[in-house]
Amino acid sequence: MFSECVKMALDGMITNKLRTFLTLLGIIIGVGAVIAMVSLGFGVKEQIKDNISSLGSNLLIIQPGGRTSSGARLASGSGVRLTAEDAAAIEKNIDGIVYVAPSVQSSYQLVAGNQNWTTRVEGTTPNIIDIRNFKVAQGNMFSEKDLSSRTRVAVIGQTIVDNLFPEGDPIGKVMRIKKAPFKIVGVLSVKGQSANGQDQDDVVYIPLTTAQQRMMGITYVNSITVQAQNENVINDVQADIETLLRQRHKIKANDDDDFNVRNLAALMDTMMETANTITTLLGCIAAISLLVGGIGIMNIMLVSVTERTREIGIRKAVGATYNNILLQFLIEAMVIGVVGGILGTVLGVGASYAISYFAGWKTVVSVLAIVVAVVFSICIGLFFGIYPARKAALLDPIDALRYE
Repeated sequence: MFSECVKMALDGMITNKLRTFLTLLGIIIGVGAVIAMVSLGFGVKEQIKDNISSLGSNLLIIQPGGRTSSGARLASGSGVRLTAEDAAAIEKNIDGIVYVAPSVQSSYQLVAGNQNWTTRVEGTTPNIIDIRNFKVAQGNMFSEKDLSSRTRVAVIGQTIVDNLFPEGDPIGKVMRIKKAPFKIVGVLSVKGQSANGQDQDDVVYIPLTTAQQRMMGITYVNSITVQAQNENVINDVQADIETLLRQRHKIKANDDDDFNVRNLAALMDTMMETANTITTLLGCIAAISLLVGGIGIMNIMLVSVTERTREIGIRKAVGATYNNILLQFLIEAMVIGVVGGILGTVLGVGASYAISYFAGWKTVVSVLAIVVAVVFSICIGLFFGIYPARKAALLDPIDALRYE
């Protein structure tokens, strides 16, 4: 009986092709919209994750200038500034740390031969490439010996190579930073753009001491980057760093910090929560079209019941039960939901890739989103098919046979 009901449902859909197509259209668009919108939301999450992870994993960034108890930021230059000695103390006394890299940075014009390029130059320590997940493609990273002797050496990104050394290999060549000659000892591997469009290859690293003493004439650092062992210890590391720096800067118990520690893991969690909210909102908006499609199914099924009143009367007269008639019309509604769900999945996946290709937005097609959307479309078909099916099953056979 079940197979016969399925066959009759498919025959009815094929007989009324245009009506079936228009009924399916609501479900197809609904399922496709849900999959495309959820994929777009997941893509936003991945972009946020890539953007923060491009700086390095499990990072704490310490900057001078804290905040008052009211949340206002302290004036620039107020309080004790961060120093390389602070970074050394953190590395020596805090457990759970992999790397510590103090740094200073400023924008300079670079000159090599008749070529010039303006970019940000960062004075730091050799382990910065481990923190930032860089690899050295040519040459080497400058060494601790270069750091202690304030050597004028530089490691550059591929964007610098393309603009200053178009002829090829820059290793061993000299470029001028603020009119001072720097020997290029290494070229970093290509990383491309970050998720927010920043060129990660437009970078110059020089020894911290060289930048401080031979270029900028300063003794403090602009920031200290700390990489924790993993996400499980990062909060403990942050608390220990804050305690240590308060002690080193002689900050009294009730006074505000003169430094600020940014926890990128906590920042990522906050942004992930926001992205999840956006994804849920997009999915809910798209799901409205599924409900509209369900109402379309109910409308067409009611029309079908009216058109087939005599058929229902004949079936009941030859022995069809309430359950037989109910099952027949429920299967018709569910077949529409299943077929619409499958075609909607194709539309949604195709739309996701189209958005990624033409708009340049990152999309992530989720198998879970596909399964949920298809199951939801089947449930929609079942739910909105119950009333027409029950109406058909309750028809009196004598009244149905008399119906014209």
